[in-house]
Amino acid sequence: MTTFEDLKSQWKKQPVAETPENGSKQIVDKVALIRKKQNIANIVLMATAAVLIFFFFYVSAYKSQKPMIGLSLMIGAIATRIGLEILSIRSLKNMNVAKATELFTKQMIGYYNKRVKIHFIITPIIVIIYCIGFIMLLPSFKESLSSGFYTYIKVSSIVMLVVLSVFIAKQIKNELEVLKELKQ
Repeated sequence: MTTFEDLKSQWKKQPVAETPENGSKQIVDKVALIRKKQNIANIVLMATAAVLIFFFFYVSAYKSQKPMIGLSLMIGAIATRIGLEILSIRSLKNMNVAKATELFTKQMIGYYNKRVKIHFIITPIIVIIYCIGFIMLLPSFKESLSSGFYTYIKVSSIVMLVVLSVFIAKQIKNELEVLKELKQ
């Protein structure tokens, strides 16, 4: 029986995790921060979608099949991402931080798992679809623009893709860190 007594003794020596005085306030603040960042991301995405929709009608993309499909893919990709963010925000709003810790933790773990899937599965697919749409527009750009401006668009789009990818990766990393903290 000494093994059982040793285990019991070691169990009692473990440090007890104390709940911080303002622990619930920290959780509420972090959830609010996530919501705020998601709202900002949605505003940027909606502005981008609005510009693409304006461009769609400005260049009469509906008259030519390739530009219509390309712009439709780009707009659809952004609209899908906006929809996912709205659903995530709604899911976050429906969480009740006043619930029992165990129940709230389960909700946060579920939310965290959904966000991981969105970030690492759906977001890359959306970016690829967006890029395919843009690539479909390149022949139209080549026809209607000077060679210098066409080259500028190609080079700047690659630079923009890299910059946006880094920005998105940083945002994902920050959100996942906050969510990990909430999960613990």
